[in-house]
Amino acid sequence: MNDTLYIVMPAYNEEENIESVVRSWYAILDGKGDNSRIVIADSGSKDNTHRILEALQCEFPKLIILSNTGKFHGEKVIALYNYAIQNSGGGYIFQTDSDGQTNPDEFEAFWTLRSEYDGIFGVRTVREDGKSRAFVEKVVCFLLRLYFGVKIPDANAPFRLMKADVVKKYLYKMTPDYNLPNIMMTTYFAWYKEKMVFKPISFKPRQGGVNSINIPKIIKIGWKALGDFKKLKQGMKNVN
Repeated sequence: MNDTLYIVMPAYNEEENIESVVRSWYAILDGKGDNSRIVIADSGSKDNTHRILEALQCEFPKLIILSNTGKFHGEKVIALYNYAIQNSGGGYIFQTDSDGQTNPDEFEAFWTLRSEYDGIFGVRTVREDGKSRAFVEKVVCFLLRLYFGVKIPDANAPFRLMKADVVKKYLYKMTPDYNLPNIMMTTYFAWYKEKMVFKPISFKPRQGGVNSINIPKIIKIGWKALGDFKKLKQGMKNVN
């Protein structure tokens, strides 16, 4: 069994969080395959995020920085998945965010299930990041059920452990600049009936800094997503 683990995170203006996040998640690599890495995509940050990451590489040799991705969250996630697919040797990809809202202590419960499922996805049963964002997630799940006929409790949770070979089957169905790759990745897993399970996770308030995605931006992205869903569904007949 290939126990290589690639922990991937997008980052943008996270100078207040990035060091503590790297330190806490880096420890998760202990006991995993020798080729395991933590990979952070930081492109476009206007604060000290990148300089902090570069300094941390001296202490954490398995920390990789992707600085040549697009600026936006979705394209960073896609670039991270692609990097992990190309370098993990068919191991595991774990995606989370760099804002400190997820808890590394909850990872082990996911890892113990890795041989039983193709994907283990977090469900934010209690969210401390505001009622408006929880409402948006409920709307997204409703639309996915309407468009694709899949029943998903949380489509976009940034706490997901997936087999790299299964992610590879679906990643390239999306364009490199697609805004909502995690939502569609969850949908692909459900649509094609991959072995998947949802497990409750905690979700803290943002630990510092300012969120770059606000409600007006979410509404704009969501409006565009309606058209994208229609196009993507047309290509969901066969898996290459």
